[in-house]
Amino acid sequence: MKRLRVVAGLTISLLISSLVSSYAQTSITPSTPWGTWFIGTVQLPGGDKKWGGFAEVQARGNAVFHQFFYRELKGGVSYDLNDHFTFSLAGGHYATYDYQALKDGPLNTETRFWQQLIVNQYLSRLKFEHRYRVEQRWFTYRDGTTPYRNRIRYRLNLFVPLNKPTITAKTAFLSFYDELFLNPKGPTFERNRVYGGVGYQLDNHWIMQVGWVNQTNYNPATFESGIFTPQSASGKNNVVLALTYRLGRNKNEKLPSQTD
Repeated sequence: MKRLRVVAGLTISLLISSLVSSYAQTSITPSTPWGTWFIGTVQLPGGDKKWGGFAEVQARGNAVFHQFFYRELKGGVSYDLNDHFTFSLAGGHYATYDYQALKDGPLNTETRFWQQLIVNQYLSRLKFEHRYRVEQRWFTYRDGTTPYRNRIRYRLNLFVPLNKPTITAKTAFLSFYDELFLNPKGPTFERNRVYGGVGYQLDNHWIMQVGWVNQTNYNPATFESGIFTPQSASGKNNVVLALTYRLGRNKNEKLPSQTD
């Protein structure tokens, strides 16, 4: 019990620090309207056969419930080594538009592949998910350029069931995460994403989540022609609406993490 209290205290401190950091990041940039993320996912949990997978579609709006400008189509396979370790290989196609000129087609598209390791920790009612991801990214811009980039991501996700000790059928839960996006070639710190939300697992198949996410992108400091430009950050708050459907009849606890 003492160890659990220590872990809970450290976790709450981390989440508060993340929220304060997120506010500080966005407060130095001009005010931007809230956006919207819609996430629909079909999952096949590993279960007894260990092999699983997922498919997901995501759409984003520059404002709340309108001004569509971005979409994702993703899918992958996973393998559960045990209840604590899951490996996966996945990929996706991404497109960014000018919401005022959708008929002109995307401003840029991206093809992405990634390798991922998830480590789960269960401490009584506190459920931790550590996610490590390495991405390979191919871009195509309107001007014909096709740059390639790598990226490393780490996400710490905390789940807290409210009315049951585990997240199974008819369980309400809280979810919080902070994710770091790192560029191996620099500038190293590229992006930070903070999320907080509430969810409900209706049965063995359907899971709904509603939350808030702040995504902040960083531009590096520069010194060119004798002029120093300090680091800048641009952040945006978004409403998140997520719906997940799980195939199969696995009744064991499976953390309702978002695959994004």
